[in-house]
Amino acid sequence: MKITIDQLSKIYPNGNRALHDVHLEIENGMFGLLGPNGAGKSSLMRILVTLMKPSHGKVTMNGLDLEKDRKEIRKMLGYLPQDFRFFSKLKTYEFLDYAARLAGIKSGKRRADAVDRMLEEVGLFEARDRQANRLSGGMKRRLGIAQALINEPKIIIVDEPTTGLDPEERIRFRNLLSTISTKDVIIILSTHIVGDISSTCKSMALLNQGELAYSGSPDDLVEQAVGKVWLINASEREYQEINEKYPVISNVPTSEGWEIQLVADEINGYNGHAIDPNLEHAYVYFMESRLNQWTAG
Repeated sequence: MKITIDQLSKIYPNGNRALHDVHLEIENGMFGLLGPNGAGKSSLMRILVTLMKPSHGKVTMNGLDLEKDRKEIRKMLGYLPQDFRFFSKLKTYEFLDYAARLAGIKSGKRRADAVDRMLEEVGLFEARDRQANRLSGGMKRRLGIAQALINEPKIIIVDEPTTGLDPEERIRFRNLLSTISTKDVIIILSTHIVGDISSTCKSMALLNQGELAYSGSPDDLVEQAVGKVWLINASEREYQEINEKYPVISNVPTSEGWEIQLVADEINGYNGHAIDPNLEHAYVYFMESRLNQWTAG
């Protein structure tokens, strides 16, 4: 499987430019789409799942043209939107049966088998007779991924799937996606939560203000921040100065002042040393340096 996105742009009727000249190639496995709120991630997702047409550019999925072959492409897709909803009066298994009907599974026996299989896979079989609107937030997200997978799609797109989940449920959901990604499928995970990308994705892209800021592996992005992340022991006075001068990742009060992590090309006059970066550090450093370049340009 392969998705090719070529010179894709989206301009809304009000003149807002959501995407500008985006080019990406996405292959089997888990692919992370990272960026701040308003970066254009949801617009790109809605285009890929055929809910919205681009203003310019072309998308192909396994050789099929998104504009010309929309019906065939829809059969390949599973989608979990950020604002996933369902009919409140349906039980969990009834909702999945309804999703299976929409996915084109006409045989009652085949639907029943698919529903039971998916409930087992996402850990909801014991809750099959519970009303869907009475599930916990994490269980609702798992029900959402179950409906996205009910027709065994080759391309699965999930938009901000872990927003609002507690840490335990977030980890469980990421592990579920990772297990699915070992099959012959593409999973696109759109999020603003850096930990979701670093834990699951071998390839990623970073969007900012509708433009592609980075495309590659998380490890390569982290490499760009080596020597740019600092741990500083600061006094109260220095703490105020540092907050004004540098992007601060974290600050922890100590008996003598503050222990601060920040990103910068260099620090001058402070008691600190460089530390190994993680993806969160790299994301902040890359975005800060790229934003400064755009502002200067």
